[in-house]
Amino acid sequence: MQNIVIVEANLEDSKHQEAIIAMLNAYARDPMGSGRDLPRTVRTELIPGLRHHPTSLVWLAFHGEEPVGVAVCFLGFSTFAARPLLNVHDLAVISEYRRQGVGRLLLEHIEVKARALGCCKLTLEVREDNQPAQRLYREVGFGDMEVEHGAVRVRFLEKRL
Repeated sequence: MQNIVIVEANLEDSKHQEAIIAMLNAYARDPMGSGRDLPRTVRTELIPGLRHHPTSLVWLAFHGEEPVGVAVCFLGFSTFAARPLLNVHDLAVISEYRRQGVGRLLLEHIEVKARALGCCKLTLEVREDNQPAQRLYREVGFGDMEVEHGAVRVRFLEKRL
């Protein structure tokens, strides 16, 4: 995609703050999100929360001055590799820019940063019904988690507090 610029977000920059909130709110409204806006309290607390979290890394995709995508990542640690890992927590591209390479560009920038940080792997979760995202992830090298000599199905669980 031409004229798409990927930047590592500066969480102190008001333009970046507004773009992050706008992109995550657009993602929340999407059927692959929750289908509705982020609650006002979440929109208010999001940037302070990301700034406070010590391992937050965020990338933004811009077409000119318009934000068109976001990736929110968090550093973790692999006890089996004794090295950091980078989890892609949110990856979203606004609908008008999907299937044009924006998600791929975001993932390329994430991988460069992960390698620079000495990460052993990138991780993410994806909805089972999101086939376009699954195709992209496989095309850029993501696969099912492997344990020893084969793949094992892993479930991502949550307990709301």
